[in-house]
Amino acid sequence: MKWEKKDISPDLVKKISAKYGCDLLTASILARRNLISGEEIRYFLEDDARHLRNPFELPGMEDAVERILAAKEEGEKVLVSGDRDVDGITGTALLTIFLGSLGMDVKGRLPCGDEPYGLSMQAVEEFAAGHGTLIITVDCGISNHEEIKRAAELGVDVIITDHHNPQSELPPALTIVNPKLNSYPFRDLAGCVVAYKLVSALRFANKSDLYGQSVCLLNTRPANDSWIIEIAKLKNLVVIDSLTETVVPGMVGIGETRLPAFLEGQQILAWDALLQKRTLAKLFGNGVEIYMQDIAGEIGKEIPSTAGKSLVRIKELSRIANYRDTETCEIDVLVNLFSLFVWQREKLFNADDRDDLQLACLGTLADIMPLKNENRIIVKQGLKAIAEKPRSGLSDLLFKLDLSGKRLGTTDISWVLSPAINASGRMGNPQKALDLLMETDTLRRDSLAAEIIGMNEERKKIGEDIWTLVEPQAQENMNTYQDKLALAFSPSIPRGVTGIMANRLLNRFKVPSIVVSFGDQVLTASLRSIRSYNLRLLLEPCSDLFLDWGGHDFAAGFSLVKENWEPFLGRLKNLTAEIILEPDGDEETLTVDAELPLSYLTPDILSLLDRFEPYGEENEPLTFLARNLRIAEISLMGKPEAKHVKLTLDTGQHKWPAVYWQAADKVKRDFDLGDEVDLVFRVSRNWFKGIETPQLVVSDLRRSG
Repeated sequence: MKWEKKDISPDLVKKISAKYGCDLLTASILARRNLISGEEIRYFLEDDARHLRNPFELPGMEDAVERILAAKEEGEKVLVSGDRDVDGITGTALLTIFLGSLGMDVKGRLPCGDEPYGLSMQAVEEFAAGHGTLIITVDCGISNHEEIKRAAELGVDVIITDHHNPQSELPPALTIVNPKLNSYPFRDLAGCVVAYKLVSALRFANKSDLYGQSVCLLNTRPANDSWIIEIAKLKNLVVIDSLTETVVPGMVGIGETRLPAFLEGQQILAWDALLQKRTLAKLFGNGVEIYMQDIAGEIGKEIPSTAGKSLVRIKELSRIANYRDTETCEIDVLVNLFSLFVWQREKLFNADDRDDLQLACLGTLADIMPLKNENRIIVKQGLKAIAEKPRSGLSDLLFKLDLSGKRLGTTDISWVLSPAINASGRMGNPQKALDLLMETDTLRRDSLAAEIIGMNEERKKIGEDIWTLVEPQAQENMNTYQDKLALAFSPSIPRGVTGIMANRLLNRFKVPSIVVSFGDQVLTASLRSIRSYNLRLLLEPCSDLFLDWGGHDFAAGFSLVKENWEPFLGRLKNLTAEIILEPDGDEETLTVDAELPLSYLTPDILSLLDRFEPYGEENEPLTFLARNLRIAEISLMGKPEAKHVKLTLDTGQHKWPAVYWQAADKVKRDFDLGDEVDLVFRVSRNWFKGIETPQLVVSDLRRSG
């Protein structure tokens, strides 16, 4: 194996450490992972929910809130329609429970049996027949053109909340909330997180008298022989407009500036209003009177660290301001302060919000969203909330999966809990999982959890049986597609396992993979791809053949009628010829985050490990290099054949237990008892009978020198 440690500038490391208040080792890892902007670093060093973006920044959010509030006022019947995977199930539960808590007539619905993924024509027509008037989609809808058109014909409004890639033409919904549209700063939110954002926006609308109101925050500051007047206009705590005027005292009247038109009819708020009025009088004369409300006192009571301080001083102390990559002005500080003040005053970060974050965390991990930006806080806070008090439904599943009381990490969620919830959808009955998350009766929840565990066991057996069909067929088809595509299809493949099978083919052949289930009239496919090939390049040229298609760049799906199957195969051969795959290197490369002096190898290293949690997509676990450790003990382990190695490595100050998987044949050949060795490794926590022990997991090891 090749060991690779990226060269970085020592000056850059020192700059990151000084600016963001982290130690040099943390700063070096950030730099080596190319996390060098304040915006990126912020989400690795902070985990407070106040760093999440305002939900009203999402396009379409205010229109969605307005329509839902109108439905509540009029007592309308509402349907929350989600997709059948973990992302859709958790998001549907989250939104349905909240709307129910508002006293709304609401029902959650997921596609069951042979229904297509997402919003179906059957769901639309059944809901309209029952006098329903508003459908809210979760984790679906962006590709349901015909279904949403039909809803409009039946007098049903549709709000789409989704995160899948939009096609060139958007469906005719009332409004669409999707982070991949327009200017939202982070496009990789899960579908359940979009639902969580909608719930957060609705909480604000129900609790705050500022909902729907615009306010102006005003501040003045000196600049040489002039003054700068800055105003930020906020609606739902989002800056919707701003104004900056530079004025020399006594040179112009206020009527000659843009201030009157900008401030007309607005509520004006200021930090130290008396000082601001005096400044304006100095600039425009004593006859100018602008009514403004002083908010410094109220904010000081809610956020004591700001009491009695100027905005300039608060800016110096502000962690949020420190992460800005552009110059921070006092008006920026005032906007942040006011927003934080309102969210704290209205107690929007409450127990209900923490329950919702548990579901948002699950959906984010299950849908393999990149663990960067907002997703880091959502997952970190969600895992923390699950550890403190798992919400109803989750607690029942955790107990049956022997995860209760354990410190849960992303691996436990992704490999144990999520597959169990997902099994209900794969086996055609995701409503069971939705019911579990919404059920209030303890005995009923226990029964539902047992059913879901049973479905998961059945899903595992079916998956293993189907793999014996899928893998050889894909192998046989590789030559047809120039070894650039793995394809398997059969009436024997259940639709619920196409995604699992496509993922296994991807891991097996390292090429884009398609698995197709044949129904009586309709074929349903799942696609998975390597990072160098965007599935949109394959799907868009065939879109006229599909009934429906969509998804993400590297995980997608489509359905089509049987008559279009052969034409699709014909196009697939031509499109495969255009696929360019990045060649794998002959030698596996281990990317090292940092080389650790032996003095750093103490259990305290776990705090560094925790800082970079959660690990997952686009945030691999930290990998370290250390040199000259002595092998103090060696033993073999594994049944029935001892294939693995257990080591004790001596640093001189501390002895570390270590495991080296599949390395039994290397003992005495590549290393032996008493050798000094260099190694590349990860640090983990080993749990045994409730006791936590830190250990090293060796990736590669060589004799020193």
